[in-house]
Amino acid sequence: MNKGRFCSAINCMDGRVQLPVIRYLRRRFCVRYVDLITEAGPVRLFRDSRDSARRREMYGRLKISVSRHGSVGLALVAHAGCAGNPVGERAQRQQTARGVAVLQRRYPALPVIGLWVDGQGRVTEIPSDGNGRREVRGGARADQRRAASARTSSGESGRSNTAISSRRPSQLSSPSLRPPKNH
Repeated sequence: MNKGRFCSAINCMDGRVQLPVIRYLRRRFCVRYVDLITEAGPVRLFRDSRDSARRREMYGRLKISVSRHGSVGLALVAHAGCAGNPVGERAQRQQTARGVAVLQRRYPALPVIGLWVDGQGRVTEIPSDGNGRREVRGGARADQRRAASARTSSGESGRSNTAISSRRPSQLSSPSLRPPKNH
């Protein structure tokens, strides 16, 4: 029913990063809605390989987004000035890269990306090694095709993503849901 209209974000609870992440992900995955799974400094949960109780709780919430909303992509987010994970940018980027690898193994049918939000609210993708910028290959439509193909090959039925994936955020019906235009 909702297939192709949602993506998921494991994001810090810090209100400064919510809107920049939502705007970025709506464009990145060509979706209308972003399910936010929030935690204070969520990337710290991936510092080591232990599957902590908090991480298991997060997986439970993520399962709802993926199975009930048909999420077409997933982002793990870190940001500058994080009170819940007060370590430097480099450490947070490395934690995020480790977390992305863990999440990719857990959700192989979904494109999983790491995001860094700087002090000015600018969002960039974190490469798998945790350094620099990640080159985006194929874009949102390719990610949606991969997710739809993986769901279909695993026997999951549902509405095709074709009609939704071809819509851009600027074509959404509600003006209040449209991301602002860049000036």
